[in-house]
Amino acid sequence: MTLDQDTTRVAAARLQTFMATAFEKAGLPAEDAAAVAELMVRADLNGSDGHGVFRLPSYVRRIQAGGVNTRPNIRIVEERDSTALVDGDNGMGHLVMRFAAEAAIEKAKKTGVAWVGARMSNHAGPASLYASMPLQHDMIGLYLAVGNANHLPPWGGAEMLLSTNPIAIAVPTLAEPPVILDMATTVAAYGKIKTAAQRGETIPEGWMIGRDGKPLTDPNRADEGFLTPIGGYKGYGLALMFGLLAGTLNGAAMGRSTIDFNNDESTPTNTGQAIMAISVEAFGDVTAFKRNVDEVVRTMRGAKRLPGVERIWLPGEQSSHKRQDRSKNGIPMPAALRRSLDKLAGQLAIEPLG
Repeated sequence: MTLDQDTTRVAAARLQTFMATAFEKAGLPAEDAAAVAELMVRADLNGSDGHGVFRLPSYVRRIQAGGVNTRPNIRIVEERDSTALVDGDNGMGHLVMRFAAEAAIEKAKKTGVAWVGARMSNHAGPASLYASMPLQHDMIGLYLAVGNANHLPPWGGAEMLLSTNPIAIAVPTLAEPPVILDMATTVAAYGKIKTAAQRGETIPEGWMIGRDGKPLTDPNRADEGFLTPIGGYKGYGLALMFGLLAGTLNGAAMGRSTIDFNNDESTPTNTGQAIMAISVEAFGDVTAFKRNVDEVVRTMRGAKRLPGVERIWLPGEQSSHKRQDRSKNGIPMPAALRRSLDKLAGQLAIEPLG
């Protein structure tokens, strides 16, 4: 991986300790602080730079402003054999979704498939974190969420009523890296806009459109436009349906009730999420399935390529490569991000990353 001269590397263990210390100093119990930090480092290792340590200062601000409950009673409030509704009691989204994923896995062990929704949650990082959790149990994972700010109008509209509303699907393999799709229903997730702004970079044409209908490439002017949906009206349709499944079905925020956590640090967001776990064993031999998925992966990768294409990638492969690199060499830390973390360390009176 090629890094610019202002980017350094930080060992994952050091970064995790720093984040856990910051969360504990901000008010989270030590066990919860460690759990959130571990999940955030996992996001950074996988290359989800807009959802890892980059989010630490904003998370701390929300905690300090009273926007997050530091002692939540995360619990199941509705339940059937293969379904459950989790109330996160406005706790950190990572804790709520870890609880929901574990509940879905346990139910799927008994019923073959389980769907668990969550309300009164918060931003929880990349969707792939939770879709991947069932993989360790020979299960397929599927995750949906309502984004924590509206950046997308309904197709043909001008009012921001939808968010990036992501989906992630994780499928286990035998020898190949798991097939993990993690995508927003917009061309780019808003986190990528924020990281580009912090790094002083422009964004590609097609990611955002200004209210004048022209491409918007300055991430610092994001408030003057909106994200573009994938596939035009089809992306709008997906954002709407995912929002209904992850938000409205759970009694969580959707549409005008969505709180922009970028600009409001004290109001509970009532974020909605959902996770499904599907036991492969319920459909047949697990090893045979994984072997067949491996074969599909190799078929796709080995397909005849267009001129100029060096490699065909499968969903999740590039994250797997980044994880190997970053586990060995450390997580890239752009200078602007390091400065923001050093500032946070000073505010919390904790040891900086160094």
